Amino acid sequence: MIKKTILLLFMIFVASCNAHQSVVRTTKPDPRKSERPVVQRVKKPIYRPSSSVRKSVAITQKDTPTTGSFSNATEILEATTRVKVTTKMVLDYIEKYKEVAKDNMLKTGIPSSITLGQAILESGAGTGPLSVQANNHFGIKCHKEWTGPSIKYTDDEENECFRKYDDPSQSFKDHSYFLTSRPRYAELFEFQKDDYRSWAYGLKAAGYATDRQYPDKLIALIEKYQLNKFDAEVLGKDFVPTRTVVSKPIAYSDDVQKYTVVKGDSLYSISKKFNISIEDLKKKNNLNDNTLALGQSIIVK
Repeated sequence: MIKKTILLLFMIFVASCNAHQSVVRTTKPDPRKSERPVVQRVKKPIYRPSSSVRKSVAITQKDTPTTGSFSNATEILEATTRVKVTTKMVLDYIEKYKEVAKDNMLKTGIPSSITLGQAILESGAGTGPLSVQANNHFGIKCHKEWTGPSIKYTDDEENECFRKYDDPSQSFKDHSYFLTSRPRYAELFEFQKDDYRSWAYGLKAAGYATDRQYPDKLIALIEKYQLNKFDAEVLGKDFVPTRTVVSKPIAYSDDVQKYTVVKGDSLYSISKKFNISIEDLKKKNNLNDNTLALGQSIIVK
């Protein structure tokens, strides 16, 4: 009896000791279940276009498209980036913004053909990064007077400040204000409102673009898509579709050199072609204004 009692007490003592021992975990807790998720920032690579890419265009489709009939041929438009667009995409862009360009022409005197041509060229018909991300269709930088929203983009330099708009139409309006408010563009407004050729060369002469071929590329877009028809609509004139015209041979005499005026010529374009000032052209030809007629013979030397 005594042995049974001692054994029972011993068993109770052992059980009591085990009850106070700590529990040892054999697996570690998953920190992902107990901690907040970590948000990782991914730095996007910045595209750095070369200086030769900016503001240039290559035309690959020679046929003149119309609204009702067009080709799906592609063009390479190079603004702040190199983008490939179809003829239909360009026509859709023109249809979307032609009224904005015409309205700006009424208010500022800038040919709608010039506005639309520059917009197509510099925004990649609305597909370029600045036009998509900032509704900036003309690559207008902030400049010191800008107090509105902006976006950083690498163009001539890394992380430059470009204006950001709520709507693309604001970009068109700002572009018109940019040209009308800068003294260096004042001479442009002496040209006829439908003289898109002089405007194109004038923009280059005023320092708008560094690309030497900028005027020719702008004119090529205007004539391919017949953008000058919108100038005629604003001015209430009959529109004559543009055709490629080959200049007549220059006639020479002993010490007088003459040039025959063809469609699209202006005093400004002729002055640049023969390296003579507009005033000298007027004096040599007894001209009272800048008006020229097709087939007119102009003394250029």
